[in-house]
Amino acid sequence: MVFSSPIFVFLFLPLTGILYFLAPRPARNAVLLAASILFYAWGEQLFVFVMLASVAMNWIFGLLLERLRGKTAARLIVAGAVAVNIGLLGFYKYSGFFVAQFNSLAAMTGGPAVNFDAPHLPLGISFFTFHALSYVIDIFRRDAKAQENPIDFALYLAFFPQLVAGPIVRYHDICDQLRGRKERFDLAVSGAERVIAGFGKKMILANPLGEIADRVFGLPHDQLGVGAAWLGIVAYTLQIYLDFSGYSDMAIGLARIFGFNFLENFDYPYRSRSIQEFWRRWHISLSNWFRDYLYIPLGGNRVAEGRVWLNLVIVFLVCGFWHGANWTFVVWGALHGLFLVLERAGLGRVLARLPSPVSWLYAMAVVVFTWVFFRSNDLASAGAYLSALAGRGAAGEGVLAAGEMIDLQALIVLALGAAVSFGAFTRLTADWTLRANQSRGLVHPGIDSLRIGAEGAPILVARLALLVAIAVLACARMATGAYNPFIYFRF
Repeated sequence: MVFSSPIFVFLFLPLTGILYFLAPRPARNAVLLAASILFYAWGEQLFVFVMLASVAMNWIFGLLLERLRGKTAARLIVAGAVAVNIGLLGFYKYSGFFVAQFNSLAAMTGGPAVNFDAPHLPLGISFFTFHALSYVIDIFRRDAKAQENPIDFALYLAFFPQLVAGPIVRYHDICDQLRGRKERFDLAVSGAERVIAGFGKKMILANPLGEIADRVFGLPHDQLGVGAAWLGIVAYTLQIYLDFSGYSDMAIGLARIFGFNFLENFDYPYRSRSIQEFWRRWHISLSNWFRDYLYIPLGGNRVAEGRVWLNLVIVFLVCGFWHGANWTFVVWGALHGLFLVLERAGLGRVLARLPSPVSWLYAMAVVVFTWVFFRSNDLASAGAYLSALAGRGAAGEGVLAAGEMIDLQALIVLALGAAVSFGAFTRLTADWTLRANQSRGLVHPGIDSLRIGAEGAPILVARLALLVAIAVLACARMATGAYNPFIYFRF
């Protein structure tokens, strides 16, 4: 079940909301948990038990860590918990990849191949595994206390808005809200607004852009011309942001409806003037997770400069591999790590002195070209695509021209997608000032300060009119059953 499906919009969400607000307060977490399990089982069927096994194991690990605080055994428990969680993720997500690499080496050396059918990849396993790791590590570090109530803990790990595609919600950021939150009307209205905005990003913009990108990236190499290659990567650059940030908007909005306060996950990353700034704005919850649970434990910035560079490369190699069991993701992560090292080594100081348009062009060039690896099926395809972008694409009869894939509707979607990606419509949201002032994803959206309509009648009327138009157009597109993937589900 996806957020942009009719059964979610017109049945699951309204029914969950009715049952939740009719239930007595002590039972509301149980209602959300039951809804979350149903949400996951709807698409994954018996694989819901993989997620529930993760819930059970990590709840027990947390209780053990709480009881063994300060003792040597706690280190063994947390090491075991990390190993079990990474082992679960590794089996389902990476076992097929490693066997394929082994068989490739065996073929080169004349050794026997291993017969192995890669297991089904459960949706969201990367996300709920990182949630679980956050939980056990926070308890071990004494940043939070273990959750003794199994329903509350299961809700933290399985809460349906963020279960299958994030944002990654760290336990110490939400533990107090599991029991102490208060639902409010203005908070629910703000949440509904964010849901509609994200729904519109997804259905009206990301999906049509995705159709263009899929068509271009699916072309044989001998049909990929320069114009089509540039059209495809521009469409994909906009699609991946609008798709994923749209999902995050919906997740944040849904959580608000039920009284939860999630940190922002995107801060207009395509405005960045460096790769360092890009990673402060892109998928903020993932960046913060890697910073707190990998980069800092490796030594962070507190070690010799050469070791800092190594730490950055390690973190982004892991970040790339986390996104998928493919060498293309490893190269994507390695390139981002390399540019972060270059910026730390002196390029960052040069960029700071350059005119803003120049440094922005540098950042966008790096981001766009590395997206080629992220989107391509293999390194050979990525190389061919980069050659086309550089002007060495296919030519002559049979080559698909960009003009053959562009019509007025596509041009409008591209223009609107770019405008939304750069924040042109931010002011038409109730919490626009608070979102604009967030700092590196560490500042909460300011739920206690939200006052719907306080911005004045003209903005309020324009905002409401826009939201109605977005909802109608998005529902109309959803009703057609057109192309409608969530591209981050596969991670």
